[in-house]
Amino acid sequence: MNEPNMDYPPADPVKAGLAGRCPRCGEGKLFSGFLTPAKTCNACGLDYAFADSGDGPAVFVILIIGFVICGLALWLEVSVGPPLWVHLILWIPLTVILCLPLLRTLKGLMIALQYRNKAHEGRLESGE
Repeated sequence: MNEPNMDYPPADPVKAGLAGRCPRCGEGKLFSGFLTPAKTCNACGLDYAFADSGDGPAVFVILIIGFVICGLALWLEVSVGPPLWVHLILWIPLTVILCLPLLRTLKGLMIALQYRNKAHEGRLESGE
């Protein structure tokens, strides 16, 4: 896989990933849908065939948001003791609202870090 990286200044993988930008040039869009990676970068032409973040972003989202929501729910229960319907009205929508944007940003970050650390090269050479 020949990619002329010398034509592009190295993009910061954290900035590019969190912004949903191309990990090579930092300009083009990484996603074509909400969580679907584009086929190629619309700025530099990088093929995103290597982009496979797997379940990694989802695991981090579950751990981070689960910790926050459980902590807040426990705090509310101990300090106020509201009925169950209050917990349902508060925590289910808040969980969804917090999870979706975090899932997209962590997926972008993981793909950018895969590109930066050349994690895709071993997979492509082995024919997967």
